This record gives sequence, structure tokens and C-alpha cells, in this order.
Amino acid sequence: MFIGREYEIGKLEEYYKSDKFEFIVMYGRRRVGKTTILNELVKNKKNLYIAGEEFNEKTTLENFTKALIDYFDLPKSMPNFSNYKDIFDFIIEKAENERLVLILDEFQYIASTNNGFLSFLQNIIDQKLIKTKIFMIVCGSSVSFMENEVLAYKSPLFGRRTAQFEINPFGIYEVAKFFENYNKEDIIKAYAILGGTPQYLIKFDDKLTIEENLKKNILDKSSYLFDEAKNILKQELREVNVYNSIIQAIASGYTKINEIATKIGEERDKVSKYVKVLREIRIIKREISFGEDENTKKSYYKISDNYFLFYYRFVYKNLRLIEQGKIDYLYKDEIEIYFSDYIGHIFEEVCKEYLNKKNRNDETPFVIANIGNWWGNNKEEKKQEEIDIVGNNRNKYVFAECKWKNEKMKLGVYKDLVRKSELVTSTATEKYYYLFSKSGFEEALMQESRKDKKIQLISLEDII
Repeated sequence: MFIGREYEIGKLEEYYKSDKFEFIVMYGRRRVGKTTILNELVKNKKNLYIAGEEFNEKTTLENFTKALIDYFDLPKSMPNFSNYKDIFDFIIEKAENERLVLILDEFQYIASTNNGFLSFLQNIIDQKLIKTKIFMIVCGSSVSFMENEVLAYKSPLFGRRTAQFEINPFGIYEVAKFFENYNKEDIIKAYAILGGTPQYLIKFDDKLTIEENLKKNILDKSSYLFDEAKNILKQELREVNVYNSIIQAIASGYTKINEIATKIGEERDKVSKYVKVLREIRIIKREISFGEDENTKKSYYKISDNYFLFYYRFVYKNLRLIEQGKIDYLYKDEIEIYFSDYIGHIFEEVCKEYLNKKNRNDETPFVIANIGNWWGNNKEEKKQEEIDIVGNNRNKYVFAECKWKNEKMKLGVYKDLVRKSELVTSTATEKYYYLFSKSGFEEALMQESRKDKKIQLISLEDII
């Protein structure tokens, strides 16, 4: 079953129909569904697919040769190509004037076999491929390589691409399509555990409860997701132990560089470098208080992938319990009692996605140009204040509170949000208030909302 990716497929089909040479760059983290998109694209199209692997140049050239023998139905006894120039010349000659989709998957492995490969590819594009109808896609799972070596200004390939697509994990609306038998609450719980990576989402069976899926598909040491986080890091990084420590520290609430360095006992500069790498591979991200610029100190780091967050929050530090077979104890005493608080922060992201969707569909009071979360000092009361979501466009503002609790939201939450909004801006010409609640709203708040159309009450049923 192919879910989502309508934008990517639509744009790729649009470029395919140009009937001239195209050079597409596609990249994204492992397991995110890049190959699935490519398979969907090439249905009923002539396509030559070559996947790179961690081999040297000679072995890679042999694999290219095998792919060409299979595709063009050549004699098995045909000698291997000895260089990339001969391979591309052969493909160009054989393709003649036909529309051929040429896919080089795991491109970072192919490019790394020869220091001059990217420059060679630049030349073959400029001199020969540009004159063909070949629809060429290079696809990679090393985000840092694809951004720094293929897309960046310093790259020999800079300016050659027709388009680029970063394939990100699914959001809540695509995730919901994987779990048609779950209610809204369980869909959000599954998303909080698995994130939006398709390969992880298909591991959960929506005929089982969340607890049953957790025990079977994550807490069981023979399961695919039990050590997937560690496997991903081993594929991407060296010195995995330090990265593990950094991620676990962030998952445990140490979110600033100094805090992380102190927690794990490493130098600040070293931690900064490692954090930069984790950002490049999309495991963590930097959050900035709404309204601040990039250089602000009002920032912190958070794990951007829910599966990694869940794993390092609940699983990694309890591996010994799993080894001892204490799965029921781990679930009841280490996961279940903290799970609601854990989901609370993820629920904020779900609510933000709801607002972004409404904004795209022109269903917000104004076009929201900027959106984020806000925190800052209340100088009068001498304390730190937070607002879950703030959005604006010039002097028009949206403020939102998101509550994942087993009780109805009270009128006081709205009044407190109004008070805190004054800390963000005193010059707003329009203010709108969105209140998101897992468990509904008390009558007094609903009455206030009926009187004031600038107050929006959003339930789980409204979100998904």
C-alpha cells in the first residue's frame, strides 16, 4: 500500500513529462521511504536502477556491468567495464533518443569510490547527458553528503540539478492512514512512539493494543525496532558511544550544550561538534524561542524523531531490565506512569501540524507567516513563562495551548494564555486563541468561546 508523497510523485511526474534531460537529487534518512517513491514513479516506465554499496571502485564497476547486462539483455560473458566514462557512454548510446529513467541509489557509496567521480559526472552532464532524454535521479541516505557534496555551492554538480527533494518522515495525517483500526488517541500514541518513518510504522499492528505492540515490537529483544536506533547510528557515525550519551542526555532533559557536556563528562567544544553532526543527520534539531534570530542564546536542542526520543527516553537506559525479561515491570513502572507527560510535548507538535494544515488550506484567520513556541522571562513575577504555539504575520497573532490530560480544559487555561500573550507582544492589532485538549472542555470555557469567535476550541476529533 502506497501512502502519502503526493507532492513528490506529482512533481517528479511533471519533470518526467518534459521529455528532456533532467537531473534530480533526492535524499533523506534511512527507512524514510525514498526507494518506495522511486518504485512508484517508475511503474510502466523504462528504468535502469543501480544501487550503490560499500565496495571499492572495481567491485562497484562490476555491479554496474551486471546491472547493464540484465537491463539491456547482454551476453553474460561480456567483460566488466573498467571506468565510469565507458559505462555512461554505453548507457547514452543504448538509450538513443528514448525516455529512460536512470536511478543511482545510495549515491554516496558510488561517489566515494573515486575522488574524481563528482567532477566526472559534471563533465558527462555538460557534454553528453544534457543532449539526451535521460531522466536521471541520484538518491542518497547520507543527508550530510548529499547536502554538502552534491547540492552545496562548492560541489562540482552545483547548478546542474533540475530539482531536489528532501524526503522527510510522515506527519500525523499520513501516520493516521497506517492505523485505520485505532481511535484518535491511539493514533497519536503510536506516532509518539514510532514517529513518521514508514518502515517503523508498518511494524505496529492496529489490531493489537498500544501496550501489546510495544511489548512485541520494541521491548522484545528479538524485534526489529529493539535496536534499530543503535543500528542507524552505527551506519552513520563513528564513536557511537559518545553520540548515544548525547542523545540520552537530551532525551532526559539536558537540552543545552553546557548541560549536555556536564551530564556526559565531555568537553563543551567536542559536544558542540557532535551535536552539529546529529543535526545534519536529522536526529536532533535546535529550537529557538519565537521571535528570536538565529544567533540567540534562547535556544535548546531536542530529539526530532519520535522513535529515537522514545527509545532513548525509555528503552536504552533500561536494556538490563529487558535482558532480564522484566518486560511487564518495565512497561508498568518505567513507561506507563510517565507516558502521558511524554506525549504532552509531542502533542504540541501535532497541534502545530494542525495549524499549518489549516494555514495551507486558507482556514486560519490570517496567513500565518511565522510559527513556533515561545519562552521568556516574566520580569514582574520573576519567573520563566512558556506558550506552546505562537504564530504571526506582522501585527496579527495566534496563541495556542495544548493539553494532553485526562480532564476537561478549564476556563483558567484560556485566561492564563491571554495574560501570557502580553509578554510576547503589546502591539498586536489582532489576537486569536486556539485551545487544544485531549479530553474536551468545561462548560464555562465553551460559553466563552461561543461569545468570542477569536477563541477556537480544538478536540482530538477536530485534529485528525
